Amino acid sequence: MASLISIGLLSGLFFSTTFVLNRMMSLQGGHWLWSASLRYAFMILILAGFISLFKGFDTIKGLVRFFFKNWKFWILTGSIGFGGFYSLICFSADYSPGWVIAATWQLTIIATLVVLVGFGRSFPKKVWLFSFIIFIGVLMVNLSHAQLSSFKELFMGGLPVLIAAFCYPIGNQLVWEATNGNPALPKLNDPLVENAFNKVLLLSLGSLPFWVILVAIIRPPPPSTGQILNTFLVALFSGVIATSLFLLARNRSGKPSELAAVDATQSSEVIFALIGEILIFNAPLPDKFSIVGMCLMAMGLALFVRFQKS
Repeated sequence: MASLISIGLLSGLFFSTTFVLNRMMSLQGGHWLWSASLRYAFMILILAGFISLFKGFDTIKGLVRFFFKNWKFWILTGSIGFGGFYSLICFSADYSPGWVIAATWQLTIIATLVVLVGFGRSFPKKVWLFSFIIFIGVLMVNLSHAQLSSFKELFMGGLPVLIAAFCYPIGNQLVWEATNGNPALPKLNDPLVENAFNKVLLLSLGSLPFWVILVAIIRPPPPSTGQILNTFLVALFSGVIATSLFLLARNRSGKPSELAAVDATQSSEVIFALIGEILIFNAPLPDKFSIVGMCLMAMGLALFVRFQKS
């Protein structure tokens, strides 16, 4: 259990680099659109390289054929689940500290429940109670941050993350529904989709038209060398290393209690993002109100995961 929790915490550390580095690029004047779009360009290159290395180039060719066979579906899901999600996360970095965004992002747990209900699923009342605890924690963090921000900063920093919290599970659930025989969606009963990294590559490819159209409409100034490097680091640390460590810990878990412990470690992203901002940006320490809010978030997440996996 100790080793699994250690691996889970390490993955949370690497995941948190997304929020810290996005904030860094924003403060350095980098446009949020490059922070978002370049990440997925690098993700495609890195994943294609890893898959070719470990699974062979034939797997890449198979994935490309599979993508074009259902290209409308992958563009739809990639645009919502990756494009909409991450463009809004990067946009919010212009207005809120990374640790506040990381805290608000925990609302994706509640958003996932709403999305699943929309697809005809139902949940016990306890699940909604645990989610409400998380919501109160997020609200406390944002209300505390509001004391130091204008209404515009709070609105422009919080609302995009709230919308992103819905985009991510919608995209993922559409893929799940398609792979599990939803008659309204294409049939994706192919072994290629069972591999998590293959799925991420397909969704990344599907998001490309979204990024191209957004760049053509907004026409941001060219990214600096520093922004390109930092975006590559986000793709490597969060997209590859963190995901690999998290999947490794889950795969090594042999019973529900271990899975619950691994999943609960992901709430550590908020703490790591806060520490990163304090060390790098000399950000002020959160007040007691924020600390209580973060504790409520961690408690709600732990209760939620424990109940779901029991």
